[in-house]
Amino acid sequence: MYLTLSSTIPQSSWILAFLAAIILGISKSGIKGIAIIIVTLMAIAFGARESTGLIVPLLIVGDIFAVIYYNRHAQWKYIIRFLPWMISGVLIGVVIGKDLDEQAFKFGMAFIILGSVLMMYWWDRRKSKSVPTHWAFAGFTGIMAGITTMIGNLAGAFSNIFFLAMRLPKNEFIGTAAWLFFIVNVFKLPFHIFVWKTITTDTLLINLKLAPGIIIGLFIGVRLVKIIKDDFYRKMILILTALGALLILFK
Repeated sequence: MYLTLSSTIPQSSWILAFLAAIILGISKSGIKGIAIIIVTLMAIAFGARESTGLIVPLLIVGDIFAVIYYNRHAQWKYIIRFLPWMISGVLIGVVIGKDLDEQAFKFGMAFIILGSVLMMYWWDRRKSKSVPTHWAFAGFTGIMAGITTMIGNLAGAFSNIFFLAMRLPKNEFIGTAAWLFFIVNVFKLPFHIFVWKTITTDTLLINLKLAPGIIIGLFIGVRLVKIIKDDFYRKMILILTALGALLILFK
């Protein structure tokens, strides 16, 4: 089923979608780890497949703000290290996305995310200042981030794990992630338009109605980021990422 404005969209769906847009704005302003909540609300409102195309333009709107606001904090050496792997994952996701068994993907991704969060928790407990330098770490997390962002807009967990492992301070974390996701989400657009056909003129008009929610969320998020300390920010990201993995299981 393709979404059209001529079809009857229940008021409850609009409410859920607008709430998702607010949470998206909060996420793009720097409160990472809550993307699963956005994906879940949109899937409930419009259906799993249809919601994937609806979310991407909204993500790009949020990305543009984040890039402008946090640009001075971006660390391009980490983007250059991670981006090629993530692009490769997106291309894999395009190919397998239509035929992938949803249940197997859901359970596999949730357990991988939870395992990775436990690994990062153990890493923090060690109080070690060392960071992983082997290409396989960036390769694995980057490819998984690419596949999950194409299929379910759920790359945040894997990118969070990579940037946390690099021990980026709060603002550098947000600025680097902002540019990474802006590039990747723009790269995804043609595949949603021409291959999966999940972005249409009608879905873009729906996006337009939801855009004010993103702006509200951005203002809320910027204020929250300013009062959150670096150490608490790391713990918060890990907790929200773990909760996101659990939500995937029960979605």
